Amino acid sequence: MKSYTYSQARQNLAHLLDLAKTEDVEIRRRDGSVFILRARQQSDRSPLDVPAVDADIDMDDILDAVRESRER
Repeated sequence: MKSYTYSQARQNLAHLLDLAKTEDVEIRRRDGSVFILRARQQSDRSPLDVPAVDADIDMDDILDAVRESRER
């Protein structure tokens, strides 16, 4: 992990953002605070993208199940 002062980080922000894609970057402030800069991992998949289930049922079975649930 590479470490930079706040001033160095401010002057080289574009470079640090590129570097953060591959490794964590530490930024230190004068008061002793330490921050870690890290790129967020992005997924190409939507959280709503779920694998299909082969239930082997037809439309009539689905409609019967819906009607039955509404009668309750």
